[in-house]
Amino acid sequence: STLSATINGTAYFSSIQEAIDHATEGDTVHVYPGTYVENINYYGKNIVVSSLTLTTGDTSYIAQTVINGTGGSVVTFENGEDSTAVLYGFTITNGETYGAGGGIRCFNSSPSIIHSKVTNNNSWDEGGIENLRSAGGGISIGGGSPKIYNVSITENRASYFGGGICSFNSDLVLKNVIISYNRVDSVPGGGGIYSAGGTLSLENVIISGNTAA
Repeated sequence: STLSATINGTAYFSSIQEAIDHATEGDTVHVYPGTYVENINYYGKNIVVSSLTLTTGDTSYIAQTVINGTGGSVVTFENGEDSTAVLYGFTITNGETYGAGGGIRCFNSSPSIIHSKVTNNNSWDEGGIENLRSAGGGISIGGGSPKIYNVSITENRASYFGGGICSFNSDLVLKNVIISYNRVDSVPGGGGIYSAGGTLSLENVIISGNTAA
């Protein structure tokens, strides 16, 4: 079947990004099961992008609705999105960036990331540690106050900062999160999480099996 996403249940699009581009503030982009080979950017729109997990409550759609990156961060928030910009019910995978955030890149924005899996993403070295590059194999956050609820962050890799999550100068909230089997290759490290500046709130978070140099 043809992959499809709708805005508020109408107007079918073949890619998630195309639906985002046509959406306006407050809309919900509903994404049907499948593997979407693309990278998405919210471009400052405070919208909900969700799999059928949102409407059905069935978490099996997380594994069935995959955003498979094609180079660079799979999902990007970098235009001041707030907590009503929601990513809900996806597997985020195969991101590969020479910089920050293989799976999800979030700069000076405060989205909500819910009921998702961030797995097998990479953030590689570019130009050395002095550039604060290669941060957050799974998720890289700089500034803002993102909320991450009911998410597993597994088997991601970074060269320098935060195999699973890297957070610089942000107020990050994690609730019901699993961070496991991520790795960082060089110092300063943080196989699971590297956090500097800002605040970090953890509630019911499991951090296990991560490795750091």
